[in-house]
Amino acid sequence: MVFSSLIFLYAFFPLSLLAYKLCKTKKAQNAALLVFSLIFYAWGEPKYVFLLMFMALSSWFFALKIEKSVKLKTKRILLFMSCLIDILLIGYFKYASLICSVFTDVPEFIKNIALPIGISFYTFQLLTYVVDVYRGEAGAQKSYWNVLLYAALFHQCIAGPIVRYKGIADELFSPEPRRGELAPGVSRFCAGLAKKALLANPCGALADRLLLSDKVMADASQFAANIQQLENVSVAGAWLGMLAYALHIYLDFSAYSDMAIGMGRMLGFHYPENFNYPYISRSITEFWRRWHISLGSFFRDYVYIPLGGNRGSLPRVIFNTFIVWALTGLWHGASWNFVLWGLWYFVFLMLERYLLKGKLSKVPVLSNLCTLLIVVLGWTIFRFTDSNMMTAVFKSLFGLNGNPLTTLQTSIVFDNHIYLLIVSVFVCTPVMHILREKLENAVYSNGRFSVLWNVVFYSVIPVVLLLISTASLVGDSYNPFIYFQF
Repeated sequence: MVFSSLIFLYAFFPLSLLAYKLCKTKKAQNAALLVFSLIFYAWGEPKYVFLLMFMALSSWFFALKIEKSVKLKTKRILLFMSCLIDILLIGYFKYASLICSVFTDVPEFIKNIALPIGISFYTFQLLTYVVDVYRGEAGAQKSYWNVLLYAALFHQCIAGPIVRYKGIADELFSPEPRRGELAPGVSRFCAGLAKKALLANPCGALADRLLLSDKVMADASQFAANIQQLENVSVAGAWLGMLAYALHIYLDFSAYSDMAIGMGRMLGFHYPENFNYPYISRSITEFWRRWHISLGSFFRDYVYIPLGGNRGSLPRVIFNTFIVWALTGLWHGASWNFVLWGLWYFVFLMLERYLLKGKLSKVPVLSNLCTLLIVVLGWTIFRFTDSNMMTAVFKSLFGLNGNPLTTLQTSIVFDNHIYLLIVSVFVCTPVMHILREKLENAVYSNGRFSVLWNVVFYSVIPVVLLLISTASLVGDSYNPFIYFQF
C-alpha cells in the first residue's frame, strides 16, 4: 500500500483517523496506531512483519539491559551485540546478493532474496534508539509494544524521514495529550499528494520514455536493443531525460516526506524536515545539507563524529569522510553503482573542502550551474545499475556515441512537456513558499481577510488538490514512491 493509492486515500487513512479519534486515552490511541501500522506494513508482504517485530524486540531487550548495566564494558558489549544483530539482518536481506555476485556458485535462495520494504529506514531508527540509550540521551522504553510502535509508525516507516527516538518519545509516550494540527496537516499532505501525482509521476514517465524504464532495463533479452537505444538518443534527448529523472526523484521523495509530515501533524507529531530545496545549492556541501536531511544527520552523528569527525590528521579526516560516503552509497541499494555514486560525492566534497575552499560558491549562478551539473551526472550513476548502460548514457550526454545533437522526436517530446518541466522546476525552488509567507503576513497584519485566507488555504486549495490528484490516479497503475526500493 502506498500513500498515493486510492485505497489508502479513501479507506485506510480515513479509517485510521477515525479509530484514533474514537480513542479517549493516549494508550488507546497508540494501540490503534500500532494496529494500523502493522496492517499497513503487512499489506504488501505479511511475512516481513515478523522481521520488523523481531528487530524491535531485539532493540527493546538490549536497550533495557544497557540502561540497567553499571559497567561501561558491559554496556559496550550489549551495544555491539544489538548493532551486530541489526547489521547482520539488513546485510543478509539487502546485501547478500551483492556480496555473492563476485562468486559463481551461489545458492538460488540467496539470489532471489526479496528486499523487505523500509528495512533501511526502520533499521536506522532502531539503531539510533539503542545508541541514544547507551549515550544516556534517552531512557530505555519499558514496553516492547512502544518500541515496536516507534519503529513501525506507518507515516514514515517505509521511506522516512528517519525519526530519532529521543526526538519523538515525548509526543508518543508522555502522559500529556497530543494536540493535532488538522488543517496544516491536511494542507501539507494534499500538497505532497499533488506533487507526487501531478508532477513526479509524469516526470518519471518522461525519463522512462527517453532513457528506458526500470522494467525494460531489467529484461535481459532486450539488453542489446537497450544499449543501442541509449547510444542513439540525441544529446538533447539524453540531457532532457536526465533532467526529468532529477526532477522526478526530488519531487517523488520530497512528496513522500510532505505527506508523512502532514499525517504526523494531524495527530500532533512533528517529524523532521527532510528537504530544503536542494537544487538551488551553490555547492555539493550545501546540496547535502538540503537533500535527505535526516539521512545526512544520521551519518554525521552516528558514523562520522564517532569515527573522529574533523579531529585528527588530514588523512584521518579524509578516511572518515570516505567511510561515510561509501556507506551512504551502499545504503541506497545492493548494487555497485550506488557505491560509485556515494564515492562520486566524496571526490567532489574533498575538492570543495581542500582545493576550492568555498571560492566557487561565492560566484552566483555559475556555482548553482556547476553544482546542478555534478548532481545530474551523479543521478546518471544512480539510475543505471548496469555499467554498460551507464557508460552509453554518459557518452550520449556528450555526443561521444556519434549521436546527433537533437532530433525532431526530441523537439516534439520537449514541446509536449514544456509546461510540466516549467512547473516542476518552479516547485523545486522556494519561490512559492516565499510568496505564501509574504501574502500570509500581509493578510494577518491587516486582519480583515484572515478568515477568508484560512478558508481558501486550509480548505479550498487542499480539496481541489485532492480531487485533481485523484482524477490523475484513477485507472493509473501501481506507482510506488521511488525510495521504496531502498
